[in-house]
Formats: sequence, structure tokens, C-alpha cells
Amino acid sequence: MKRIALQAGVVSVLTGALALSGCAGGYDQASRAGTYEGPPTAVGEGEARSFVTLDAQGEPIALGVRLSPAALTGLPSDVGHAGPAVEYRLDLPPEAAATGYDHVTVDWNPHGHFPPGVYDVAHFDFHFYLIDDEARNRITGEGEDRARASKAPATEFMPAGYVLPEGTDEPRMGAHAIHPGAPEFNQQPFTKTFIYGFYDGEMVFVEPMVTKAFLETRADVREAIPLPERYHRTAYYPTEYRVGYDAETEAHVVVLEGLVRH
Repeated sequence: MKRIALQAGVVSVLTGALALSGCAGGYDQASRAGTYEGPPTAVGEGEARSFVTLDAQGEPIALGVRLSPAALTGLPSDVGHAGPAVEYRLDLPPEAAATGYDHVTVDWNPHGHFPPGVYDVAHFDFHFYLIDDEARNRITGEGEDRARASKAPATEFMPAGYVLPEGTDEPRMGAHAIHPGAPEFNQQPFTKTFIYGFYDGEMVFVEPMVTKAFLETRADVREAIPLPERYHRTAYYPTEYRVGYDAETEAHVVVLEGLVRH
């Protein structure tokens, strides 16, 4: 875990505490605001880290992934078109424990994936999992588990405007719900999108998907996320997501923002 930034208000509080007492002993009691990073995972010729940003009360307000620029180079290219993605697992920092997420994976798809003509370009899938590795390993999508892996949620648990097409279930993931109104399904090229994942009718991950080419532009965008009426698990769910480049940390970032506890 690495703390990398302090908000301006926190700096002011710390400065005042030092002036009054000659030490920062009261700082941590006054505010927990800041951004904390998880341990690095090698990706390409660089690295990826998860991070969480807390407000002064210690509540999470953002959860994301940083990719160093070198992470976009030296990536494996010999994965078959029909083969699985290359998965890079990221641990979360201890400060993210309250978010309700267990871990993150960055999945590299050098040739994209289903459906053809939509997502068959080089891109990353950023899975923020609400379940642990043991639960993921039980998702096989085979035999009796096939029905659970492809089961759609009840209407109130499906995000507004999303559908769960047949054939989107994957081992150790579950089924992928898409938004037919997204640009890539309406004669526009795929650059970024947001996916919800379900297993046995319950949400198990949220997933921004971003092309390598879009990350390389260093564009910085935020988009609102359609939401369901209800959630099965208590967690901090995003109301928007950001894809951008953080000049201060010199990293590409993919971030769940506007977190609200449900």
C-alpha cells in the first residue's frame, strides 16, 4: 500500500497541527482523506496498480486502476482469436476494504472478443469483482452450472437499458450485460464502454472496457452509468466512470467514480 496524494484541505489541516503542536499527531484523527495504492502487478513492460480515494471521513469516493505508460508496450500478442484473455490480477489496498470489492483484474485481449465487428479490436477489460477468487473458481459454466452462469437477474436488479444476451457467460466470470444504446452497437467504433456482470442472477462485477488505442490518445472523459433499482450486495457502486491520463502520476487511469453505498 502506498499513499500518494493529499487533498488541499488536508494539507491545510496538517500545517495547522504542526504549527500548534510541533508534530502531526492529530492529523490522522482529523482526516483520512487521500489516495492509497495497492501493490504493483507487472503488465507489459510496465505495471498496474489499484487505488482508492477516501474523503475526510474515510468514505470511498473513487476506486480505480493506474497503468504506467510502459504497460501498453510489450504486451503478449500470440493469444488466439478464440482463446482466453491474458488476466493480470490486482490486489486492493487495505483502505479499500469498505468498498465491497474483493480484487480487480485487467484482462488484455490482443484480438478482442465476441461479438465480431464490435469488440474484436485490441482492448482491456477492467473487472472490479464483488466476489473472491474462491467464488470465481466455482463459476464453470459447464453442466449444472451453465444455467447459473447465464441466469438473468430480476428486472429491478438489471441496470436501466441493459440486456443479457445469450452466450456471454464465461468461466470464472459469469454473464455480461450490455447496453444496446452504446455507440459501438450503433454504427460507431468501439472506444470504451461499461459492462455489468452477473452469476446466478446476482451482480458479481462491474467492468469498464477500453481499447488500447483510446488509452494511447490520453483523452480524459467521464460518463454517467445507467443504474439498477436494487443491488444484491452491500457495496459502493459507481454512478460514473472515468478513462483518462493523470499527468501528476504519469499514468493511464480507469476509475469508478461517484461511489454510492447500496
